[in-house]
Amino acid sequence: MSIERIDTKQRMSKIVKHNGTVYLCGQVCADATKDIKHQTQTMLDKVDAALEKAGSDKDHILSATIYIKDMNDFKQMNEVWDNWVNEGYAPARACVQASMARDVLLVEISVVAAEIAS
Repeated sequence: MSIERIDTKQRMSKIVKHNGTVYLCGQVCADATKDIKHQTQTMLDKVDAALEKAGSDKDHILSATIYIKDMNDFKQMNEVWDNWVNEGYAPARACVQASMARDVLLVEISVVAAEIAS
């Protein structure tokens, strides 16, 4: 089966599809000057948009890895996450504290999802 790469640049593709599985590159917030809740919400909005472009949605997420700059923000990040995930559709998930590519970023997520069967 072929590999489909979407929005590919030299360093990475924003979306890769293979054998009915969708892989998203790391997603970050729309405005890094905002607090953890805002950064988390806009990051998840970007996940929604990328999954839609790839033929999937948040109910088809298989796994998510969340990178958080400061574990003191874990509770507030989870409040946004818990409101975003539909009941009964929580993916396998890991959350780790990590240094960010830009100091103002507080959170980043990497997602693997199943394509929606057509």
